[in-house]
Amino acid sequence: MSQYFEVHPDNPQLRLLKQAAQILHAGGVCAVPTDSSYALVCHLDDKDAAQSLRRIRGVDDKHHLTLLCRDLSELASYARVDDRQYRLLKHGTPGPYTFILEATKEVPRRLSHPSRRTIGLRVPEHRVTQALLAELGQPLLATTLIAPGEHEPMNDPREIRARLQRVLQAVVDAGACPAEPTTVIDLTPAQPQVIRQGRGDLARLGLAVPG
Repeated sequence: MSQYFEVHPDNPQLRLLKQAAQILHAGGVCAVPTDSSYALVCHLDDKDAAQSLRRIRGVDDKHHLTLLCRDLSELASYARVDDRQYRLLKHGTPGPYTFILEATKEVPRRLSHPSRRTIGLRVPEHRVTQALLAELGQPLLATTLIAPGEHEPMNDPREIRARLQRVLQAVVDAGACPAEPTTVIDLTPAQPQVIRQGRGDLARLGLAVPG
């Protein structure tokens, strides 16, 4: 049975986020709000928790998981970023974008794509997520919360609790989120490639909408 934390979306109660952080440190998988639907998150360094997250989401090790970071300063430890990529990242962070970048050697192989050695990174623009990341003091491993066999992300925390409380250790309820996933952009080619058009506006990054 998952714990349920109702937090204020703009001024989240620190004591509740501390409890959620403790659950994550203990290996739990939680549902948290972001600026583009709810996400499943777990501790970056917990292999068993990452496997549980993939199992709940219904994806294998070829599915890119994402690192939720507080800001761009955390990216350097996990991804190789050149000047061109950094300029684009600055335009898109914080915001509803996931960027695919080359993983550094510090990233465990189990977290990066098995053949490409790439990893997804994003800096969410949501006060609750940012406050939780600050409490943890490190990025979270994450994936968009889409129920197995479905295509639309979940954005209602009460529905998440009702459907997934037996497999999640906690749900952080900050109200409904946009029911739209992030825009995913692969920055590893010479020209950025849009993998998925989501909530993030491509014009903000100076990119054209794919035809």
